[in-house]
Amino acid sequence: MSIDQAEQLRIDAMAADFAGSGPARKPLSGKCRVMAVSSGKGGVGKTSLTLNLGLALIRLGYKVVIIDADLGLANIDVMINATPRYNLADVISGEKKVSDILLRGPLDLKIVPGGSGVFELANLDRNKRQGLIDQLADLESEGDFILIDTAAGLSRNVISFVGAADDLILVTTPEPTALTDAYGMLKVLVEKKLKFNSHVIVNSTRDMQQGGKTFDGLNRVVCKYLPGMKLNFLGDVRYDPAVSSAVHSFSPFVISRPRSPASLSVSRIAWRLAARDSKAEVKKQGVAGFFERLKKMVCD
Repeated sequence: MSIDQAEQLRIDAMAADFAGSGPARKPLSGKCRVMAVSSGKGGVGKTSLTLNLGLALIRLGYKVVIIDADLGLANIDVMINATPRYNLADVISGEKKVSDILLRGPLDLKIVPGGSGVFELANLDRNKRQGLIDQLADLESEGDFILIDTAAGLSRNVISFVGAADDLILVTTPEPTALTDAYGMLKVLVEKKLKFNSHVIVNSTRDMQQGGKTFDGLNRVVCKYLPGMKLNFLGDVRYDPAVSSAVHSFSPFVISRPRSPASLSVSRIAWRLAARDSKAEVKKQGVAGFFERLKKMVCD
């Protein structure tokens, strides 16, 4: 049997499982898990991956909230053809509550349009900051997972979001420039003593082997030069024309093309995240903990 045939059998088995024939998945009680999805450079498919990963987690039985934190270039709403009337800036001003600004996406995915609102925290007095954080803590009941879609690069904003989250999901591609910038982000995090356990997803791979080899190469360099950093390989997402088609049709590919290679890759990654979440060693600080840490970083 060829590698392609073997892989197709695995894809068909996963398609059946994720279509509903597998065991039921139940959300866990307790604090939600806040994960920052970031990349060293733009153009690696980070936002599309965040959206589809959130939907794949919902299909496993979890509630998911995405906070769009790509300040100035926020576009999660564009991918689902939604137009937010309000964002976090309206919550900060006191004109709206968090529940008022939530966008409802496919499968009851919830999206918080961030705009520049989050970093207006730096200009609030202590009482207003605490009031906002208390209100944002209501998101705890809205999601088992909260995914923060950050901007690409190494700006202070991005590093603050990543440092405040429970976990980092670092998205890269096999391209040398993407890997170089991914390593640059990890180096900054180690230097600032912000993250020592990070997850990696390799996007737009040709096959299973390319994803593993790409991660192994990055991990070797990290082990040699950043010994304090530990990387976990969540998996790869196969190059798939369905991804581009989904963007143009405003329909996430895990919904419009659930059996496509990219959809099954993302579903596999969601499964792994859910499995790790069920382990006792996963520490979750929840929404209040995330915003408390973010407040300290942006207000220093």
